[in-house]
Amino acid sequence: MLIWVLGHSVFGKSVERTILIIHPGALGDVLLAVPAIRNLSVKFPQHETVLMAAAAVSRLLSECGLIDDWIPLEGQACLGLFSETLSISEELQSWLNRCDLAVVWMEDTDGTRGSLFQDLGVARVQIQSPFSPELRARHQSNRFLETLGETAEDASLKRTVQVPPHLLERGKDYLATLRISCDQSLALVHPGSGSIHKCLEPRRMALLIEQLWRRGVCPLVLEGPADQDTVGHALQFVSKPPIVLRDLDLSQLAGVLAQGTFSIGHDSGVTHLSALLGVPTIALFGPTDPQRWAPQGSHVTILRGSPCICESWEAVKKCKEKPCLQVPIKEILMASGLVIEEEQCKPS
Repeated sequence: MLIWVLGHSVFGKSVERTILIIHPGALGDVLLAVPAIRNLSVKFPQHETVLMAAAAVSRLLSECGLIDDWIPLEGQACLGLFSETLSISEELQSWLNRCDLAVVWMEDTDGTRGSLFQDLGVARVQIQSPFSPELRARHQSNRFLETLGETAEDASLKRTVQVPPHLLERGKDYLATLRISCDQSLALVHPGSGSIHKCLEPRRMALLIEQLWRRGVCPLVLEGPADQDTVGHALQFVSKPPIVLRDLDLSQLAGVLAQGTFSIGHDSGVTHLSALLGVPTIALFGPTDPQRWAPQGSHVTILRGSPCICESWEAVKKCKEKPCLQVPIKEILMASGLVIEEEQCKPS
């Protein structure tokens, strides 16, 4: 467990000191680290918590009050940090000059990165990949905590964040432009994922959308930049096309998700975002292990077909039937609070 007394002063005046967190992962990976990020903020309330991660998720976490400031991973300030030369820009150096603790969720097998931060004057460097075989925790969120010497029991049990009012208004305004009333039952459906091998097959997804319509629920299909083919294939099989929300920026997406009655998605960053925002979330898992990767919380329902027996991701790619993704439509509807006759829920 990290227990330090950190602080500096110059001529009797307090100097703003920082805790720097570096996370190069994708959206879902960063959101899985939120309990650890929140834990650091609680432990060091007199320090600014600064996140270096992808700009979109960093901005969102800042807007939700989870961090004090952020540095875009894609920006010029960070380029040298991930190059072979490990150079440091002047802008990044200015942050490091005020840094009492750097938490770096990356590999550092030869100790080069850790030594670099210490040479630059960082008081303490905690560097370890959340994928390290040395970690014992099973769930990825708990593995982030373990890199800090913490456990899930030590950390706050709060698994959600409150959507700030300006994002709620932004979400409402966006839906209003599409003439979508937030007073009706809205299901946010995300057919995509980081891999097509984690998604329901198109006919099954289309049937789910059809059944939501029939039960008086308005399905809003989320289509990100990489979801065009997945969404297009599913919509080929629907008789009543749903409204498709395309290419929302992440903060806007958060505002829209917060308007939903519930959301349905796969093992994806969008599903993790929905769960983090406290939206009743149905997460459909297949070849990936929900005990390692699923969002957590009493408002989250995990559904899966048969247990996956593929021994590698290559085997998953070659598996045609994917019984692990054969989630009965009736189970998804029941998890949504909807019930329908079983014969109506079978793919044709």
